[in-house]
Amino acid sequence: MTSPTASALLAGHRALVLGGGVAGLAVSCALRRFGMAVDLLEQAPEITEVGAGLQISPNGVRVLRALGVDPHAAGDRAAAVELRDRDGRLVTRLDLPADPGFFLCHRADLVRVLEDATRSAGTHIQLLQKADTISLNADRAEVTTSVGASHQAPLVIGADGLHSVLRTALNGAAPPFFTGQVAWRAVIPGDGGPNVAQIFMGPGRHLVSYPLRGGTLRNIVAVMETRTWHAEGWNHPDDPASVQAAFAGFGGPVPGWLHAVQDLWLWGLFRHPVAQKWHDGHGRAALVGDAAHPTLPFMAQGANMALEDAWTLAQQLARHAQDPTRGLAHYAEARMARTRAIVKAANNNARNYHLRAPFSQVAHGVLRLGGRLSPDAALRRFAWIYDHDVTAA
Repeated sequence: MTSPTASALLAGHRALVLGGGVAGLAVSCALRRFGMAVDLLEQAPEITEVGAGLQISPNGVRVLRALGVDPHAAGDRAAAVELRDRDGRLVTRLDLPADPGFFLCHRADLVRVLEDATRSAGTHIQLLQKADTISLNADRAEVTTSVGASHQAPLVIGADGLHSVLRTALNGAAPPFFTGQVAWRAVIPGDGGPNVAQIFMGPGRHLVSYPLRGGTLRNIVAVMETRTWHAEGWNHPDDPASVQAAFAGFGGPVPGWLHAVQDLWLWGLFRHPVAQKWHDGHGRAALVGDAAHPTLPFMAQGANMALEDAWTLAQQLARHAQDPTRGLAHYAEARMARTRAIVKAANNNARNYHLRAPFSQVAHGVLRLGGRLSPDAALRRFAWIYDHDVTAA
């Protein structure tokens, strides 16, 4: 938790945050805990999220605790991750440490607890305020919304996602490229199974599933390689028959899960570069979350990186309260190399899940043997991600 002394370090300072998702709410809450006045602009009529699951790993859990948020209020602690082949046979199991733990969350639940925390901390949230243009001046930032409202502040923080207006203002347009993969997502009624995330690997495709809300719901994300281009974004409806056909060769519980799907959403997976400029160089603007470093979902680190950004930005501004330019520079320096490495790891995981014969048999054999000889080796491989603690300093 932030000490009483640290909580006043940014008193008298003010920021305008764009976006009411995980990144925007977390950075608002973090700044409030250091005493900064915060206004948050959200384009939607309410702070909400569509139904989908996400995973909070220990590096993100530490930030939630520092923000005064109980991770158990957002999700359930995961016991293990299981890698399975397309027939449902276990390849290897990674038992997860209990503290600080990995949590399986419904995105809407995480957003809800973060909203509660930042409202309780005193953030002023304004809805139906979609940022349209941004002007960065010597002494302030000015944001004009699509309804013609004008908002000014000494500092504007872009937490407005993939298509961030502030990212474009700082970096210019950088068109993404299609990865040749599409993803379906769905939430189905739960089966009361254990809190285990399962990954079913097949040629050119894989499926991830885990329980949510005490097993009353089950989250499904299915990814397939394809030459057919699909639009970016999470909210394109699709026919459940599409994902059933794509994964028709899979066994175990997968066919039953997919036949339980009623509402299905499809999106194309695009690769965006990590932003070259995270701040304006004059202490007036900074990026956090997907606005700075969009990532593919294959390391489950999107929300965790946003949480790390939020705390680091607030911490560096507090350390350099009289020189926000220096604070933002230290923030970017602390985050850029790490986020690039995590994005690269996610890109690599996509290939590992989609191996074809005979490479898949060899890889799965190595994983099985490694799981018997050194059960925690696979988890240790990513200790650089999970053991990181941005709140320690």
